Order: sequence, then structure tokens, then C-alpha cells
Amino acid sequence: MANPFVHVELMTTDVAKAKEFYNGLFDWQLEDIPKMDYTLIKVGEGTGGGMMKTVQPDLPSHWIAYVQVEDAAAATEKARKLGATICKEVTQISGGWFSVITDPTGATLGIWQMNPAACQKPAA
Repeated sequence: MANPFVHVELMTTDVAKAKEFYNGLFDWQLEDIPKMDYTLIKVGEGTGGGMMKTVQPDLPSHWIAYVQVEDAAAATEKARKLGATICKEVTQISGGWFSVITDPTGATLGIWQMNPAACQKPAA
């Protein structure tokens, strides 16, 4: 697997203001998912993403990129052994599993493993 960047996410202190800004700046389609308190960013071609309110009030707004892996748990453990700080342990959501790490230089990165069952369409 080539480990491509597959998702970018804005963690913001003000979702409404961010939505207004990015909606005016780019031709993105923003789709709210109320039950997740999340907004999908559909960019047309290329890597899409999402935005949500930051869960840590002392952190400024920031973007985080996610890299696809075959096994999120194995990649997270490998990152730990290579000196990363694990900010968010592997967590399952509807589409797969993710974790968030900070590398030894202080850069934060998301790790994403797709759930193949989430991609399958039901038989007609």
C-alpha cells in the first residue's frame, strides 16, 4: 500500500465562522451530519475532509491530515516505537478506525484504516 493522504480535517474553535469563510473562499460542498456534530467537506476531485469543533478548548484551530494504512493498530504501535506520542488511541467509527499521533518533531498526523464492509453495497 502506498499510504496516501486520504482525508483532511479542520478542528476549529468556531465552526460557523469556518464554514462561512471556506464556503466563500472555495467551491466546496459542506454537508452537516448533526448526529456526529460534524461537517463533511466535499471538494469534487481530490481528497475531501471534514470540520468539527475542537474538543480541547486551549488548542487553536488547526488542520490535520490523515494517511491510509492497512492496519491502524499496527501503524499506531509502530509510530509509538519510533518515538511518536499517541494523542488519540485507535478508535472505531462507522467507516473504519483512526488514531492521531504526534511525531518526534512535534507534527501531528492522523492514521486511517478503511473498514472494507463500509464500502460494500448491499446485493440488489
